[in-house]
Amino acid sequence: MRSFLVIGGGIVGYSIALAQQGLGRSVTLVDDAPSTPPASWGNAGHIAVEQVEPLASPATLRAVPKRLLARDDALSLPLRDVRHWLPFGLRLTTAARPDRFRAGKAALSTLVGAAMPAWERLVEGIGQPDLLIRDGHFVIWDTPDSAARGLRAWQAADTGTTRFRPIDEGERERLTQLLGRTPAGAIRFTGSGHIASHDRLFAALRRHFTERGGVVVTGSATHLPRRDGNVSVALADGRVLTADGVVVAAGVASKPLLEGIGHRVPMIAERGYHLHSDVGSWPADLPPLVFEDRALIVTRFRDYLRASSFVEFSHPDSPPDAAKWDRLRGRIRDLGLPFPLPAREWVGSRPTLPDYLPAIGRSDRAYNLFYAFGHQHLGLTLGPVTGERIAALTVDEGPDLSAFELRRFG
Repeated sequence: MRSFLVIGGGIVGYSIALAQQGLGRSVTLVDDAPSTPPASWGNAGHIAVEQVEPLASPATLRAVPKRLLARDDALSLPLRDVRHWLPFGLRLTTAARPDRFRAGKAALSTLVGAAMPAWERLVEGIGQPDLLIRDGHFVIWDTPDSAARGLRAWQAADTGTTRFRPIDEGERERLTQLLGRTPAGAIRFTGSGHIASHDRLFAALRRHFTERGGVVVTGSATHLPRRDGNVSVALADGRVLTADGVVVAAGVASKPLLEGIGHRVPMIAERGYHLHSDVGSWPADLPPLVFEDRALIVTRFRDYLRASSFVEFSHPDSPPDAAKWDRLRGRIRDLGLPFPLPAREWVGSRPTLPDYLPAIGRSDRAYNLFYAFGHQHLGLTLGPVTGERIAALTVDEGPDLSAFELRRFG
């Protein structure tokens, strides 16, 4: 295969495109240039290599009733979207059985464990190593009781290649200065990291891609016409693009494309909300802060601050719940954070499959078709390693990806 066409301009799509260029291939990337930036841009910027356990787990199922009744409203199941989240929830219940969870964890661990080295190779490869900041993160609790419970939970969890420890006195003093009070409990993770800037990252990815001969086509892929065992890509404006290889990496938009050629894709839009602000007085060298009792993460990037929260099982075209941004502002005020408000609002869709594993593989519906999507909360974390895995798959090399193939859904 000498030419490749990648559908999707998020971190997964660009990682795949650059990895294909590394194999000496001619690459075209199709990006629908949405007016609202995609989930790859709207996340908290956290390289979450501590999250090796799929969220489809017995622990998650036990926590759902409490999360639905909690005052913080961190988990939302809008009645208007019941036809989307109810079938998904039933599949999640099956995927969370202990045997399925153990198998999912073993599979996910192989990807997450390779994520940070892949990120290092990516930023070095585009000549921007300072875009990756490996300074870990803090987890903070509101009360002694929640701190004790949270610490026990983390001690019982597998955190992959990361480690954590109680905060030291210097860290305690810094957090006290930021919060205006001493935190009831906090731990410091090492081995995780975050990106320095979404805007600068995507500008660097696109610049490096085009400088190496890559072509970016603005358009929306609507379906994948098949002929002689291969697919082409039909765009909404009537154009049809062809290539030796096609990779679908379009996040939630991957579902209709692949279902259109016979795959089963039980994916939902797991929406998240954030507030985006100027840096204000937030310290430049402070790593991301996870306020676990509030289901809130705040990240200081090079030029901006972002506060992210909420899990809303919905549909990507459903109107946003404006009250969530107001509640997010309330959490920031309650914590006394120096986060400038009212801040800019964003909502976006995480592409989530019911077992909380991504879909990465080669289609059995067309010889030249590959796919990589469904990375849920780990899209940013797993983008570069997914690009490397797809590159290896196209030359029949690399680790076994059978656990991530769509055929697991029948």
